[in-house]
Amino acid sequence: MSFTVNTNVGAMAALQSLSSTNKSMATVQSRINTGLNVASTKDDSASFTIAQSLRGDMGGLKAVSSSLNRAKSVVDVAVAGAEQISDIVNDMKKKAYEASDAGIDTASRDAINQDFVALRDRITTIVNSADFNGTNILKTGGGSVSALQSLQDGTAGGTWDPDALSVGNQGLELGGSVITVATTGTISTQANAQAMVDTLSTTQTNLKTSLSTLGAASRKIDAQLTFTSKLSDVIEAGVGNLVDADLAKESAKLQALQVKQQLGIQALSIANQAPQAIMSLFR
Repeated sequence: MSFTVNTNVGAMAALQSLSSTNKSMATVQSRINTGLNVASTKDDSASFTIAQSLRGDMGGLKAVSSSLNRAKSVVDVAVAGAEQISDIVNDMKKKAYEASDAGIDTASRDAINQDFVALRDRITTIVNSADFNGTNILKTGGGSVSALQSLQDGTAGGTWDPDALSVGNQGLELGGSVITVATTGTISTQANAQAMVDTLSTTQTNLKTSLSTLGAASRKIDAQLTFTSKLSDVIEAGVGNLVDADLAKESAKLQALQVKQQLGIQALSIANQAPQAIMSLFR
């Protein structure tokens, strides 16, 4: 074994070991600070790029959820309005039956007609009020619902065209194809009352179709929202599996590296003292 002061091999080895330990400590501390095992493409390019792609999908699913929630609000408002209109139509038919009775006097029929007209006009109020964020699918010209259903491209190629969930306008105004009662319809006479019974029967049949359409749309939106939420959770868990750090394991590593760091400093100190032994040769 040679003795030299120009090259301290022991100190060099101790310094290399200490540098390696410090580098490992920096990596572990970064994982603890960020909670990520893969925080950059420098850590693991494959895992990082996959995680980034999945994060993009998660952002898209948030947009899908927002679109579906808006559609749900519009449809729920429409459902509430249509159900109320259905109740009103039932009350109107009851009044029409009462007014069609030949045995009642004019004053009684007039009173019944006043109630009927008040019910009739409430339909217009409800239709006009069933608006959410500028969309009213109970009112002709009030727009329709079209919401993102998924991120799936609905076309074979070309510009991205996502699958959409649509609900058409129901047009429940008086005198329309569904509510066949005229805006001026009355039961002021027995003949008018008898004719109104038939008109209201047709309206009830039409309303069944509208209520079924709106109810089915609401259920479909709810189901799609549930699926989107679950899909988002699964993707988020997948990203976590790829890039999240096991903090319990990292904590144990940090403890071990701290001990190694202290030992490395001690070893370097001892190696740096070795050239001092050469001085004893010259005494």
